[in-house]
Amino acid sequence: MSRVGKKPVAVPSGVTATVEGQTVKVKGPKGQLQFLVHDDVEVKFENGAVKVAPRFETNRARALYGTARAQVANLVEGVTRGFEKKLEITGVGYRATLAGKNLQLALGYSHDVVYPIPEGIAITVPKPTEITIVGNDSQKVGQVAAEIRSYRPPEPYKGKGVRYADEFIFRKEGKKK
Repeated sequence: MSRVGKKPVAVPSGVTATVEGQTVKVKGPKGQLQFLVHDDVEVKFENGAVKVAPRFETNRARALYGTARAQVANLVEGVTRGFEKKLEITGVGYRATLAGKNLQLALGYSHDVVYPIPEGIAITVPKPTEITIVGNDSQKVGQVAAEIRSYRPPEPYKGKGVRYADEFIFRKEGKKK
């Protein structure tokens, strides 16, 4: 059984959480988020915390309720602190700039890659080789970071490309004479 799922999600002051059927809605200083919990999982709001439990003793219910608890915890963290991912660009001539509601990337192709910034996400470029993605939805922030990284993933020989700030690139040795 999950140990994470047994722990209730505390709702801090300044944040309101409501449970309507299988929908958990959380509202805080950084916006409002909601999550639809699977039918095999029971959700209750009591004593200032959201409690999650399996509705049945099946493998599926036991597998899903820990995930549901983590999703609800991400909602609470998203409306209080928000989420942030940093990307680094490595390579000669590789750079990023903001052009209105688009992120313009020069990644060694014959053309610049233009990425439209989705709703609810804020992208900043502190340096031409750094991109910071901020938002209150953990899934959306991670998805945007993965999409930007997919335009030029880091290659193992020189390490050129777009990578996460905390990512380690395993380097290979080049050709020998």
